[in-house]
Amino acid sequence: MKSVYLMRHGQTLFNVQHKIQGFCDSPLTPLGIKQAKTIKTEYFAKNNILLDEAHCSTSERAIDTLKIVTDLPFKTHKNLREWNFGTYEGEGEHLNPPLPYKDFFVQFGGESQMQLVNRINREITQIVESSTHKNILIVSHGGAIANFYKKWSAYNTLSRLGHIQNGSVLKYNFENGVFSLQTISRPDCYN
Repeated sequence: MKSVYLMRHGQTLFNVQHKIQGFCDSPLTPLGIKQAKTIKTEYFAKNNILLDEAHCSTSERAIDTLKIVTDLPFKTHKNLREWNFGTYEGEGEHLNPPLPYKDFFVQFGGESQMQLVNRINREITQIVESSTHKNILIVSHGGAIANFYKKWSAYNTLSRLGHIQNGSVLKYNFENGVFSLQTISRPDCYN
């Protein structure tokens, strides 16, 4: 059995400004840096979790978060990026339609929800199946992680409440080709 620690990056400038942030990027805020440091000390170190391998999306916010959490060498993957929102990238979140988004962003050059689900699931599965390590950190994004969660919800041992907050870690066990959610941890610093 392998343990997969699927983490959302820390708070970013666009999160604070309530801007749609998919493939586009913005830097971590001081709070986002604090969230990553808190998860490192209050979750990984406090629980004696020794990470063996690290991966993240190619987005700077994910890379910066990973570098705060661990000193391990890491690999970046384009397919771990957030949902592609097309021309909505960088616009105000007030333009988002109600959930679920389904195919809404396709008309604006983005991807459908099914494309995102397939992309994120395929990439995480490939990373974990090809790994010889036990404790794997993967830093990604809120929408991508939420859709991975939905894909495997039938196997989860618990349900998430609300959205996936910045800096949160969802711990999955991977065994016999199945991901099952075991715990959700959030950094205890939101101001």
